[in-house]
Amino acid sequence: MGKTPEMGMGGLAILVVLFMGAAMPQLSSGFEKGTIRQLVTKYNVTSVLVFGDSSVDPGNNNRLPTPMKGNFPPYGKDFFQARPTGRFSNGRLATDFIAEALGFTKTIPAFLDPNLKPKDLLHGVSFASAASGYDELTANFSNVLSIPRQLQYLKHYKLHLSRVVGVKNAEWAVKNAVFVLSMGTNDFLQNYYLEPERAKQFTVQQYQDFLSTQMLHSIKEMHRLGARRLVVVGVPPLGCMPLVKTLRGGEEQNKCVEAINQVASSFNSKIKANLALLHRTLGIKDAYVDCYAVLQNALSTPQTYGLLLRSIPHLIAQLSQLTDFLSPFRFAGLAETAKGCCGTGTIEYGDTCKGLSTCEDASKYAFWDAVHPTQKMYQIIADEAIKSLSEALIR
Repeated sequence: MGKTPEMGMGGLAILVVLFMGAAMPQLSSGFEKGTIRQLVTKYNVTSVLVFGDSSVDPGNNNRLPTPMKGNFPPYGKDFFQARPTGRFSNGRLATDFIAEALGFTKTIPAFLDPNLKPKDLLHGVSFASAASGYDELTANFSNVLSIPRQLQYLKHYKLHLSRVVGVKNAEWAVKNAVFVLSMGTNDFLQNYYLEPERAKQFTVQQYQDFLSTQMLHSIKEMHRLGARRLVVVGVPPLGCMPLVKTLRGGEEQNKCVEAINQVASSFNSKIKANLALLHRTLGIKDAYVDCYAVLQNALSTPQTYGLLLRSIPHLIAQLSQLTDFLSPFRFAGLAETAKGCCGTGTIEYGDTCKGLSTCEDASKYAFWDAVHPTQKMYQIIADEAIKSLSEALIR
């Protein structure tokens, strides 16, 4: 009694099939990287230029008089040399993985980084600022870089780049860059649902329309400054963030707040409509990253990423009979999707996460803190972005 039954070769073969299916996202990424790098060469992609909020800020806020920083432990726990850089995660962001997949660099530097070198400009930078949004008021609440200010820094970037490669080459490089835009979360969570001003001015539907208009204005200015290829990351399922569930979930804090998810989903529809309009009117090659669907899938069916195997440890033990090439994928799944890795995982983020203990293995978690994804989750999002970008380049 209690003895694990032995598995025959037939059972082991079935386990291998199940295992390989669970590992397919990791196994396929190498092929996708090879494909995207061929497209990068064919279409003369030069760099990655990033705008947005904490989802893509590698440390610009370190240089700003704002409390919205992540340049202290435990942030950066799994980054190179375990260094906290200002990224609101345990490691790299989706844009870092995108730049690596394109063959440029393993990390996208912050434009305000005082250690930024002229050669770093060649493969792209990030102008993003944690706590920013499409609404300029959102950024003003935390004294961070609004999207107009981020675009001002793009002008500075072009000037610095022209000093390295010449004016004509700098213009050509910018027009052949991939622009990435990722924001919107703070407009709802740090602004509309928290501060009274916009909620008095707009219904939530009207506020979505307002944000949509602001987004259009910003991308048109981006286009005027040279953007021709644009990747836009949609808003995630906001109601599934651990912090939102804690504060707004009532007695059912283990469940997503569907009313807020519906707002996020509705706004994403407006983002996609905007991109279609910009493609028709300005000819922008656009790619939409459905961050909502990616996160929702990971949260609702974590076995997609290998959790099925973690739930049957006696079968995992049998995998030791297989060849060594499977070992990197044995524990590839997400084991915790309801809370973050830092502190209690239910309410801490940013400064309140400072110096707290963390989970042992963040790669098993969807969230690093109560708001931001882990490096593992960002890599999954980046894989989706690569697929979308590949399709956009060949259109």
